[in-house]
Amino acid sequence: MLLLLLLLACQPSKKPAISFYYWKTIFELTPKEQAVLAQNNVQKLYVRYFDLTLNVAAHQVYPTSPIHFKTPIRQFTVVPVVYIKNQIFLDSTIAVKEIAHKTADLITRINAANGIACQEIQLDCDWTLSTKERYLEFVEVFKRISKKRISATIRLHQVKYFKKTKIPNVDSGVLMYYNMGKIAPDSLNSIYDQKIAEKYLESLKKYPLRLNFALPIYSWFIHIQNQKVVGVRTKISVADLVKDKNFKQEDVKHFRVIQSNYKNGVFYQENDVLKLEVIAASDLLEMASDLQENTKKSPNEILFYDLDQFNFNNYEKSIFEQVIAVF
Repeated sequence: MLLLLLLLACQPSKKPAISFYYWKTIFELTPKEQAVLAQNNVQKLYVRYFDLTLNVAAHQVYPTSPIHFKTPIRQFTVVPVVYIKNQIFLDSTIAVKEIAHKTADLITRINAANGIACQEIQLDCDWTLSTKERYLEFVEVFKRISKKRISATIRLHQVKYFKKTKIPNVDSGVLMYYNMGKIAPDSLNSIYDQKIAEKYLESLKKYPLRLNFALPIYSWFIHIQNQKVVGVRTKISVADLVKDKNFKQEDVKHFRVIQSNYKNGVFYQENDVLKLEVIAASDLLEMASDLQENTKKSPNEILFYDLDQFNFNNYEKSIFEQVIAVF
């Protein structure tokens, strides 16, 4: 018995699987995206199927931006993800059970149309104290009628204050380890800030639900006009702005508009500022290290948000393997 225990103790722990979120409305993998999936032996994709949105005036909930599959997806295990606006559960006139049934039905129809047989569905909602009861009811009904394994996205504040915000009756959770700060003109990175994260990390060991972790690999520019944020600009690279004579780089993170112009359908006024928010490879490794040090059990999966060839330009090929090696 002692020998068996020693052998088990010496065995290396199983590393988490690498998975990705797919968050576009048309599922069509580029050669580069396919290569990344193959290189990292990715078996599972978390695909946003649609959003649930509230028509406030009509007191009606409806799905928006449903997924359309152009690339076959049968080689992957697919987890449909439904993003649910929290404001839905603020409206007491909304029939929660009816919405749960309609949501499950639409997922079933999308699966049937695309030959997908899913075993798990993920619900993505940043519920709050004022919506917790109705959201938890939605989860209960949805789980019962879908007859699937259910996972839910979990935010840092829901981990720290779980006795107040409660825990949905799901099989597992995914901690969204990003979007930590307020989008603002200041120097902070709203996507990730270790100092903000540290306020919540110690709570992880007390959280009763088994968690996987979702890490960010996206970047964006904060569009600032007269010291106020007027938008978030995605799919623009530093190289794009360096080459554009209408913009002048002031430092590593900031570009100033020196001549008013339109770029990618957006008007930039002279003296506007673009602030870069990006996640470096060192940030990802730091996140992984902090999470590993503060979790009770190593995760089964690390999910990266999101699968888009634009996002891979900031990293070397081995970055995803480097991250899971930390756990």
